[in-house]
Amino acid sequence: MNRLRSPRKSQRQKGFTLIEVLVALMIFGIVATAASQVGSQYMSSFERTRDLTFASWIAGNYMNEIRVQPNTPTASENREDMDYAGRRWQVTTVVANTDEPAIRRVDIRIAAYRDNSGDPAQLYSQSGFVRVR
Repeated sequence: MNRLRSPRKSQRQKGFTLIEVLVALMIFGIVATAASQVGSQYMSSFERTRDLTFASWIAGNYMNEIRVQPNTPTASENREDMDYAGRRWQVTTVVANTDEPAIRRVDIRIAAYRDNSGDPAQLYSQSGFVRVR
């Protein structure tokens, strides 16, 4: 029972077929696209959270500065730009009278400039009350 083998069957080629390579590349492409989208969403979420945190710190600082002033500001609106944490911010402070003459309402709005041009995008607002001194 000694059979001779044909040369083609004994010399089996090793490697991947073109279809196997294309399927592998397609799977890799899908995984890479999904990973890229997740990373992009993470970065956007991180930047938004960072900006909101900085905006809340700025608003809190402005509110505390108003509260410790020796004279309570009169009803007015003030807008100024400032640099903080490597960004340009616009701070709008509105002081308004209330029905109670001994109390004033203070509204602080924080907006961030995106690329040093155009109008800033509002990110945060804070309201509070101060006693007239």
